[in-house]
Amino acid sequence: MKIPRPAPKATKGETYRRIFAMVRRIPKGKVASYGQVAEWSGLPRQARLVGYALHASAADVVPWHRVVNAAGVLSLGKLDPSGALTQRLRLEAEGVRFDARGRVRMEHHRWKGPPAR
Repeated sequence: MKIPRPAPKATKGETYRRIFAMVRRIPKGKVASYGQVAEWSGLPRQARLVGYALHASAADVVPWHRVVNAAGVLSLGKLDPSGALTQRLRLEAEGVRFDARGRVRMEHHRWKGPPAR
């Protein structure tokens, strides 16, 4: 009896490409959470991996600014205040509104995701 081999794991580069492809699909004026991007990329419960990928991306190639945490908070705030300001300015230029606490108004701007196949 032949035992089937498990499917090979995706390489880091392949995984990052999947994440980047999904982030590029987020329309202007919309945002998605790290967890949503992970789920839609076929990487459930891998929100942190999405953050690593976006950190490694070329800023002018992937619209990283459209990915926020699930509560609408700009995650760069504590780590990189100038990066958080850049993210906010880019989102505001696309029409994204923030509440008084500086959080994205997710009820208005959360992307529902890619169409189901």
